[in-house]
Amino acid sequence: MSPDLEQLRALVAVVDTGSFDAAARVLHVTPSAVSQRIKALEQSAGQVLVRRSRPVAPTDAGRAYLRLARAIDSLVAETAVELESSAVTTLPLAVNADSLDTWVLPALAAVSDRVCFDLRREDQADTAALLRDGTVVAAITSEATAVQGCRATPLGTMTYRPAATPDVVDRWFPDGPAASSLGRAPVVVFDRRDRLQDDYLALHGVTEDPPRHHVPASRAFLDAVLLGLGWGMLPAVQLDEHLGTGALVALDDHHVAVDLYWQQWSLRTAPLEATAAAIRSAAAAVLV
Repeated sequence: MSPDLEQLRALVAVVDTGSFDAAARVLHVTPSAVSQRIKALEQSAGQVLVRRSRPVAPTDAGRAYLRLARAIDSLVAETAVELESSAVTTLPLAVNADSLDTWVLPALAAVSDRVCFDLRREDQADTAALLRDGTVVAAITSEATAVQGCRATPLGTMTYRPAATPDVVDRWFPDGPAASSLGRAPVVVFDRRDRLQDDYLALHGVTEDPPRHHVPASRAFLDAVLLGLGWGMLPAVQLDEHLGTGALVALDDHHVAVDLYWQQWSLRTAPLEATAAAIRSAAAAVLV
């Protein structure tokens, strides 16, 4: 196996953009040139590396080459930084929404003079999958077991509590969060993969399916609860301020703990190590 660097870059561009035409625009070449590079790489590999679907997706073999391509690109970028002080490298990272909207961006700002970031937002239960397929080089995840070829470091625990405005509590929970009330009261849910609210309902023995507002953005989710659309499970890092002002009220003392981990490729580069250090430092100050 002796893949060409331009062929590997074409593979990354095709997968990241989802099409040969979009990859051509990123690489400033023609779609035909991109297609020729991918075909040459597939001939060298002896197997198909991308499915010509909409969007384009890597095969299992393609994911292995994608990881190789990103690893080589990281090393090339790091060398460029060493040779030219003005050069920066770009790191694709996967981050869960609540971390992204609360403590991650200030952490990344600390190293943004040396690194650019391509952030992919996914649920913490799903971010590790982006490591496995080579889409990202590091992720904040709830998966403790290190992905093959990666290192896992505990970051701490993000805690969530059920809360609502005083008006919502007075209307729906005058006697506390009983099962009968929870089965009727509107609830705010992040998206259809969000199980935090359902876990809380199950804890209280709720069998009904209450009315749901789906709000798939962390800050908008908080705003929806603050506006009285319903109750929801909020991270303590967001909730505490609003409990202090009286804008929100905790339904009870129950909380859900989500353990978070930083997983990154075992490949050590200065930009990735600096980013990891910034993430660990910020997590230590915010998470429990």
